[in-house]
Amino acid sequence: MNVIYHYPAGPGLTRRLAALDDEGLSISVCEPADRNRFRGLLSGAEVIWHLLEPLTAEIIASAPRLRLIQKIGVGVNTIDVEAARRRGVAVCNMPGTNTQAVAEMTLLLMLGALRRATRLDAAARTTWRLPPVFQDHAGEVRGRTVGLVGYGAVPRRLAPVLRALGARVLYASRSPKPDAAGERAPLDALLRASDVVSLHVPLAPDTARLIDAGAIARMKPGAVLVNTARGGLVDEAALVEALRTGRLGAAGLDVFETEPPPAGNPLFGLDNVVCSPHAAWLTRETLERSLAVAVENCRRIAAGEDLLHRVA
Repeated sequence: MNVIYHYPAGPGLTRRLAALDDEGLSISVCEPADRNRFRGLLSGAEVIWHLLEPLTAEIIASAPRLRLIQKIGVGVNTIDVEAARRRGVAVCNMPGTNTQAVAEMTLLLMLGALRRATRLDAAARTTWRLPPVFQDHAGEVRGRTVGLVGYGAVPRRLAPVLRALGARVLYASRSPKPDAAGERAPLDALLRASDVVSLHVPLAPDTARLIDAGAIARMKPGAVLVNTARGGLVDEAALVEALRTGRLGAAGLDVFETEPPPAGNPLFGLDNVVCSPHAAWLTRETLERSLAVAVENCRRIAAGEDLLHRVA
């Protein structure tokens, strides 16, 4: 079965993918930037292991043998699901495989933003001295209120850790979660009460730019925003303005409105922003868990069996 792994692969993963030939899978690693090679591979592809580069209706139509689009991760907003459905191409994701990694990265960005990690790193590499104003900003999780927008797998993993560190945890969700390690609150109340707001909802028409200028105005002065979900949840221009003026104290961002962001993105020029290149999910352990699901679904589609985590 011909499979495109549409993402870069390091030496270890390349060897791991090559070994899948023994299971009847011929894996072609294709970096998203190599568009010509990708289009050449599409003619023979039966499966695409998809990560972040958008799969449009045009791309799906260019793969006449395509049977399965397997998202390596959860969100399928970068796949034209309706186009796949019209073509009879199955679309699957893999909830839970990256939960631990994303929860840990969320905590890392939260702590990095509170402690102004970019300033610490720059000082250690240059002058070994911090400006006195740093003392007015660096803070701890303990004693702060952390608001989790959404309460899916990642907040469920993260909330008990935050409470163990001494934080009060609020969460906003469509329905109550009886076993939640926190207090449920309406979104507006959560924004007004939280020292740290962390986003954990999918990007959909009703969540696009959920954190806009109005939402930011309702947040506590000096609050921290963390986003490991989707960049489109945040109005970046409003966020930049709030960070520049001090309306917000800091941000920890793994995702951006446009990916990859333009080199001149003003967020990169702010020392109260800690950034990561949409890599919250990326650990060796996540990749192993993901490969197990992806390989199993290839086996199932070849055998005509029901697929795991089919969304279309």
